[in-house]
Amino acid sequence: MPGGDFEWSDLTFFLAVARAGRLTVAAARLKVEHSTVSRRIAALEAALGAKLFDRRPHGYALTAAGDRLLAAAEGMETLALSAQGEIAGSDLGVSGTVRIGAPDGFGTFFLAPRIGALSDLHPELDIQLLAMPRLFSLSKREADIAISLSRPKEGRLHARKLTDYRLGLYAARAYLEKHGAIESRAALQRHRFIGYVDDLIYAPELDYVPLVAKDLRVRLKSSSLVAQMTATRAGAGVCVLPRFMADLFAGEGPEGLVPILPTEVGLTRTFWLLTHTDTRDLARIRVAADFIAEAAQKGRGVLMPG
Repeated sequence: MPGGDFEWSDLTFFLAVARAGRLTVAAARLKVEHSTVSRRIAALEAALGAKLFDRRPHGYALTAAGDRLLAAAEGMETLALSAQGEIAGSDLGVSGTVRIGAPDGFGTFFLAPRIGALSDLHPELDIQLLAMPRLFSLSKREADIAISLSRPKEGRLHARKLTDYRLGLYAARAYLEKHGAIESRAALQRHRFIGYVDDLIYAPELDYVPLVAKDLRVRLKSSSLVAQMTATRAGAGVCVLPRFMADLFAGEGPEGLVPILPTEVGLTRTFWLLTHTDTRDLARIRVAADFIAEAAQKGRGVLMPG
């Protein structure tokens, strides 16, 4: 039998566990002890008289009852967020926390140097920049804004094209002095190539090694583009890099990056700015998204150099 009315705030804990799949992750996001999360979930189940999760060795999975509650809880969350967007900050300016998920290269070398200006515009806004080589689930609230290499084909997401960007082939000056100049695609077969770990390529747009030359063997692999560039600068091999990163380290020193076959090897990719339809009109998310879009427009010469 149901144990009585449940606490509305318990739904926050329910949503966190449903999205994270693990108590510890949900607790970290809510900034509470995992025992608190466990207790609140147990109280909610007792009040509803229904088992909401199957406890498994590797996490929590929703039951059929949990699935039904998830749909209702997300609807309530949407209404609450809408009310917050209408009221919060209307008199005091934009405030709260906005979390931005971005690929590590773009997040580190393009967004990070510019994001401070957003703080200057909105001093009460707390900004979290997650610069990581991975996809971010907006439906699970892993981020409020995501920069993606792919335009989503499904889900309650709003996508706008942020910018195109150019990539090229690079090696460090010291590497070329040691191993010789590369004057043709065929010559690439004799050189060490740096790229992504195959099963950790998180977007098909990053699988560009086959486009550079046939049958290239990648001798050094990393899931991180920043790590790939660091290894390239240290003379570990040849690598495809975005111009907005590589151009920062062009120079005469041994770690200076030199373009390889610039007229033959050139790629263009696109960044998309994603927001969730339930939250995209919240003031803190709207101003951050607009700021990023404007920064990309102003930085077009860096992202798409002639």
